[in-house]
Amino acid sequence: MNNRTKGILCILASAFCFALMSSFVRLSGDLPSVQKSFFRNLIAAAVAFILLLREHRKGEKLAITRRQLPLLILRSVFGTVGILCNFYAVDHLVLSDASMLNKMSPFFAILASYFVLKEKLTPVQGAGVIAAFIGALFIIKPTFANMDLMPSLIGLIGGMGAGIAYTMVRALGKTGIHKSVIVFFFSAFSCLVVLPVLIAGYVPMSGGQLLCLIGAGVAAAGGQFAVTGAYCFAPAREISVYDYTQVIFSALLGFILFNQLPDGLSVAGYLIICGTGAAIFLYNRRRDRLAVSGGK
Repeated sequence: MNNRTKGILCILASAFCFALMSSFVRLSGDLPSVQKSFFRNLIAAAVAFILLLREHRKGEKLAITRRQLPLLILRSVFGTVGILCNFYAVDHLVLSDASMLNKMSPFFAILASYFVLKEKLTPVQGAGVIAAFIGALFIIKPTFANMDLMPSLIGLIGGMGAGIAYTMVRALGKTGIHKSVIVFFFSAFSCLVVLPVLIAGYVPMSGGQLLCLIGAGVAAAGGQFAVTGAYCFAPAREISVYDYTQVIFSALLGFILFNQLPDGLSVAGYLIICGTGAAIFLYNRRRDRLAVSGGK
């Protein structure tokens, strides 16, 4: 299994975990978004810390070098901005609009990878990402007419923050840093940033709400490890399109948990996304074979 295939599998696992996380967040009820964000990152930090201890006992090198520290800080800053802005957009906009703005992250990841990492983008790969974006539009069906300007801009900034954070993950992957270090550093950083706001506006929770937030945190940890592994294995231009499968997983979980059924436009979107993902995968595999055979 080559690194691209590993990256694809990781991004699919990440998409499922984040869809599961969103379901748990929805099940947790009416709690402040900052409070939900804190518990999401707290559980992820705890899981990452446990894995770090296990890796340390195995003799793994977990030290952070001077070259890695600035990238870790940038990943954490932009990732935290992405989370907070996305939660703000969810609280102040129609959910489909907020989701659409958050789904701009792969585009920002590709752009940031081009400028920061100098990773080239082929016309076929660019067209594939655009096609996947169109498929997402079919599913989300955003209604921009009623969106307020400020929440919309904040939601867009959230998508940009997530995209740039993924690029920093890719850059960190090239330095050989352990994935658990990236996840723990980011999760702990995010917890510390929102802690003052959480203390000031904490809302008591029931046992069921706490369990849902714990579930959301565990799912988020799985998603963070998977997406970190994905962008460590392969560049954004080759795997980011598969991130759109999250809407498919969300639709399945929505039907199972909330008895929600997708309409015809959503089904059309699923077909576009899956078809695009398969086409790009076949294109990349054919290109690799041509490279090995010298273009013959």
